Amino acid sequence: MIFIGEAPGAEEDRQGLPFVGRAGQLLTKMLACVGFGRGDVYITNVLKCRPPGNRDPQPQEVACCEPYLLEQLALLKPRLICALGRHAAQTLLKTDTGINKLRGRLHDYHGISLLPTFHPAYLLRNPADKNKAWEDLKRIRLLVDEKTG
Repeated sequence: MIFIGEAPGAEEDRQGLPFVGRAGQLLTKMLACVGFGRGDVYITNVLKCRPPGNRDPQPQEVACCEPYLLEQLALLKPRLICALGRHAAQTLLKTDTGINKLRGRLHDYHGISLLPTFHPAYLLRNPADKNKAWEDLKRIRLLVDEKTG
């Protein structure tokens, strides 16, 4: 199981680890609610470094990082990917469809099932959508159990 976000934030850049800031703390709690520890999953980002001014990633930045992400996936061989947030989902699926239409459905990414959900940073700003993210996480747990059972 792998979770993929958009790009490192300021705290992630400082520590050199993905999802360690406030959003990462929420992600850890979300994972625990469905029985995953951080050591049970792999967490990474589409981009491997923070864009200047925390702006949206440019297409050429995504293109430069994609081979690295594909190599990570080849090594890890996940059966399921969770795209965290609109940017990650749109980048991976090469679409401009919004996260509300993408989430809740399985998609294909290079032969791997991909389920988009809201980014934890979004949920910190929009707690009303935590119930939708909870439904996504329960589905992820079910899918992981089916694939490993």
